[in-house]
Amino acid sequence: MLDADLSEVLAPGVSADDVPELSPLLQARGVLGSFISLFRGSDAEVLLRLLVLREIGHEAESPRWTPEGLRQRFAYLDPVKLETVLKRLREHDLLQFGEDGHYRLSDLGRNAVAALSALLQFAAEEDAELGFLTAQLAGLQATGTITPESLGHLLGKLNDLSLHFEDAIASGSEFRIVDARRRLTANGRWLDRGTELLRQLLADSEVDFELARIAQRIGLAQSRLARVDAAFQRALNKIETQRVTLGASGISSSDVAAWLRRRTADALAALLDGACDVAPAPALLAGGHELLDRAEAVLSDEVRRAEADHTLPPPATTDISAAPEVEDLRILEHFTGRLAALGGPAGLGDAVAGGSFGAASYRLSLLALLADGSEASPAEGPIGAFMKLRMGVRFETGLAPVGTDEILAISRGHVAPLTSPED
Repeated sequence: MLDADLSEVLAPGVSADDVPELSPLLQARGVLGSFISLFRGSDAEVLLRLLVLREIGHEAESPRWTPEGLRQRFAYLDPVKLETVLKRLREHDLLQFGEDGHYRLSDLGRNAVAALSALLQFAAEEDAELGFLTAQLAGLQATGTITPESLGHLLGKLNDLSLHFEDAIASGSEFRIVDARRRLTANGRWLDRGTELLRQLLADSEVDFELARIAQRIGLAQSRLARVDAAFQRALNKIETQRVTLGASGISSSDVAAWLRRRTADALAALLDGACDVAPAPALLAGGHELLDRAEAVLSDEVRRAEADHTLPPPATTDISAAPEVEDLRILEHFTGRLAALGGPAGLGDAVAGGSFGAASYRLSLLALLADGSEASPAEGPIGAFMKLRMGVRFETGLAPVGTDEILAISRGHVAPLTSPED
């Protein structure tokens, strides 16, 4: 029997009679006490009790066992441990020892074995809870003992599945979505079975109002689950548009991610070995005096006022007489005069040398412009006068030595005045 002192767990001034939720549990003290005794202790002790209880309950043709028969059946167990288990099961009304000297399961013990067998059967499948709850409802409906509490368990499981699927879609992870979709498919038959049970339950015009209310909410939850497969497909289509294929190999980013997920932590660490470098620590953050200078500028009222002042300067401070900058074309004008004075052919080095390397480079670029004969040159001004020169410029392969005016060598070629229009 369950003998619990609830005064230690209840708030001061509250008795067990003040908590209606405790009433059904207190009324089932005998059943709860037997189950507590069955599962109390170490893992090895609990497994040993369940093993003995299940094996005794599995014998349907001869449900009664002699002590010698049990010792032979459990010859692989320590005899002392076996006697201890049998004694504990008898003391808590899970096993009975008759006047004929035979062991047999009590009604409570057989119910415990049946419940345990159902749980173990569904444990081999994914989401065993949904299958177990649906099968339990089918049995309760067949016996006419279905309750709002049993329906509430199924509703809670369906809502939990809906939240799990919504989280998978919101995550944007292809693997979570695929796993959730597979989970939905695995539970499809239980959802169909639950829909059939609800249809039969609501077909009864005399069904209890509370049962009908919960059944309708279960129907809504199942409708949401029926539509979630389309949401899975939309999310996967969106991911498909973002998938990257690695060259022409046919391998996508999803394939790489799936391969990495199958690697162990040690294998991933080995892949990263030498692939990542430690980012250097910025040395400027280590200097305290730089931070102090910045802090002083920020905390200074004068600096803050200057930064907050966005007024335009007065007109008197603006120099309105400043003339715009003009390009210095003196080198161009001088070079134009030099070319015009040429009486015959001259090498490129003789034509452009003088002053510095920068001036010579500028003159050589002018000769290249003159060689192109651009028609878009201005008609007036120094540039127009230069482009109107009747000079022929020819560039050849190779370099010619110069050795003066910062010029070591220059491209071979010559420039010469044109004497006739045909030139």
